[in-house]
Amino acid sequence: YPTWKRTLTRRAREAQMNRFCKAQTIQRRLEEIEVTFRELEQQGIKLEKLLRDEDGTPADQKTQWMNQLLYLVQKKNNLMTEESDLMIAVQELKLEEQQWQLDQKLRCYMNREESLKTPEDRLAEQEILAQLVEVVNKRNTLIHIQEEKRLSEL
Repeated sequence: YPTWKRTLTRRAREAQMNRFCKAQTIQRRLEEIEVTFRELEQQGIKLEKLLRDEDGTPADQKTQWMNQLLYLVQKKNNLMTEESDLMIAVQELKLEEQQWQLDQKLRCYMNREESLKTPEDRLAEQEILAQLVEVVNKRNTLIHIQEEKRLSEL
């Protein structure tokens, strides 16, 4: 087994493990965001009730509650933005994994001797290549979306 094949195999496993670790990290953060959303929602409900039942409450207390409510809304918006970014990252990881799998299939076909390929093999090779181009274009689109989001936030 040639050294370059072992190196490629090892690097492919490492890349796959990195994608897996990223996916786990993203999943944990999404769960944390969900819990934080629920907590913010409960705090917001309490503040809204306090503001509605404000009969004898001083004006500065009402202002403080309103500021707290606005802070909760801002925090929730920030979390929603982060969640959106994480969902894009999840899609990117899926596309990256799909690209890797298609690349492996394509390499199998391309490593065959041209004289031994059947017409079905050539057709399959072309289909895989087309799918690979499609996945790369989707990843490119995601990168553009991320860049546009980043520029609009600035």
